[in-house]
Amino acid sequence: MSETNRTSGDAADKALGEAAPAPRGSLRDRIRTKPGLGQLYRVGVFVAGLLCVVAGFALAVLPGPLTIPPVLLGLYIWSTEFAWAKRFFDSFKHKAQEAWAHAKLHPVSSALITVGGIAAAVVAVLLVRHFELVAKARDAVGL
Repeated sequence: MSETNRTSGDAADKALGEAAPAPRGSLRDRIRTKPGLGQLYRVGVFVAGLLCVVAGFALAVLPGPLTIPPVLLGLYIWSTEFAWAKRFFDSFKHKAQEAWAHAKLHPVSSALITVGGIAAAVVAVLLVRHFELVAKARDAVGL
């Protein structure tokens, strides 16, 4: 591999489990210097993030709102310790900032799209309840 290819792909060449940067002298930096405690901290961050992500996916299946926020919270928790999650979270953050800037430039169309989406969700719920689709699906599956 040539030297130019090697230096241009440094960000892509990072290991999957590489730690996200921590400010020098911070609590996280001090924790990382202690071998056993550093690994325990990484495992704790991974488990906390995983619980949030799993809760978000469970909320997608179970009835109720707030599916996306727990997933994003889990990704944020992971981004504090894992470089791959930081890159992933930064791309989500950039897209959210672009969407917010677009919504501020076009408030009428953004409001119409939001109200239209809410209205469509309400109509969908009313149709499911009116035609008793949940009961019919349970009978079809055998529950």
